[in-house]
Order: sequence, then structure tokens, then C-alpha cells
Amino acid sequence: MSDHGMPVRPVRILLADDQPLLRTGFRTVLGAEADLDVVGETGDGREAVELARRLLPDVVLLDVRMPRLDGAAATRAIVEARLPVRVLALTTVDLDEYVLGALRAGASGLLAKDVPAEDLVAAVRAVAAGEAVVTPRILRRLLDRFAAVLADPAAAPPTALSVLTGREREVLVQVARGLSNAEIAAVLSVSETTVKTHVGHVLTKLGLRDRVQAVVLAYETGLVRPRA
Repeated sequence: MSDHGMPVRPVRILLADDQPLLRTGFRTVLGAEADLDVVGETGDGREAVELARRLLPDVVLLDVRMPRLDGAAATRAIVEARLPVRVLALTTVDLDEYVLGALRAGASGLLAKDVPAEDLVAAVRAVAAGEAVVTPRILRRLLDRFAAVLADPAAAPPTALSVLTGREREVLVQVARGLSNAEIAAVLSVSETTVKTHVGHVLTKLGLRDRVQAVVLAYETGLVRPRA
């Protein structure tokens, strides 16, 4: 039930992974939660896109390495179709082009497949609620990876951020460091509502879907560099 006494519709989930055993494990964990409902599954990237179109789940748990269509291409197809579907990418590997590709394509989160059950459940709920999720250790690898990317100034045109105000750039820096709105509010000595407004302006001006894409852009443009 919601705070207003109305029944809350369960979060509808599509599982897309080419390992049946893993899908079974995820289905067992997610199916045990009253507010989560697994509505379909597939082991094929192309079918994942077709099922996303047909079933319109709230969240697709999508392996970045899939047969027929990899996770990045499947994510891009779902995002470009403007479906009301959010993608939570799954990975077992260190960061590679598949992982970065999925984030650039518009995935709303990135999760290691071996996360504890409660973290998986929390991530699905967060992504369904419009938040962005990146497993901390993957974020660390992501930042380390961008240290190499940023060694080439030609790969980082800072002009992309010229549309932002000074305060919006400050907010983007804090977002890229993984801070929540409440933490950013404390750092900048403003209200959380003000931060939320700034984050919204940043995403709109830069044409970004969510905070994960904001983090990627901040590192790609050189606004923020990983700490040594």
C-alpha cells in the first residue's frame, strides 16, 4: 500500500541474460519481494528488445554481453524507441567497451552480477523510481578507466559544458564524484530542493537521461579527473 492507502503496482521486470542458472537465481530473489514482478526473461539480446517493446516492463536487467545483440546495442535500441523502460546493465567482467557502451547508450545503472541479493533488490527499486545506480567498485573502475581516456586531450572537448552556469558545473562535479543530492546540498550549503533543480537543469541542458550519463560525460570532458 502507498502512504495514501492506495495499492502500489509492482515493479515489472524483464530478465535478459544468456545464463539460465543466473536468471533462475535472479527470478527467485526478485520474485520473493511483494513489490517486484518478473514478467519475462530471455537469453538473447535481440529478443530482449522485442520483449521490452511488447511487455513494457519498468526495468530490464540486461547482461552487457549477449548473443545476437550486445547489451550496449540492445540498450540503445530500447532508449531510441522511447519506451517507458529503464535498463539496469549487468556485468561479470572488468570495465570494457561493452560496459562503457551500455552506459553511453543510456543504461540507468550498472550492477555486478555477484552483488548480494538485498543490493540487487535495492538497485531494481531505485532504477524503477528514476534513480541511477552504479555498484561502488564498478564506479571505482569506471573512474580508473577514464584516467587513461583523459590522457588524450583530443578525446575531451570541454566546450560541451559551456551551456552550464558556474553553479550547475559545481553540481555536476559533485554528481560525478558520486554524491547524493543531500550530500551535495551539504557541500554547497544550499537546500536539497535547490540541488535537485540544478541537477534537472544539467540533465536537460546536456541532453542526458540520468545521473549515470552525467558521470560519464563529466569524466569524458575532463571536468572531473579520477584521484590518483
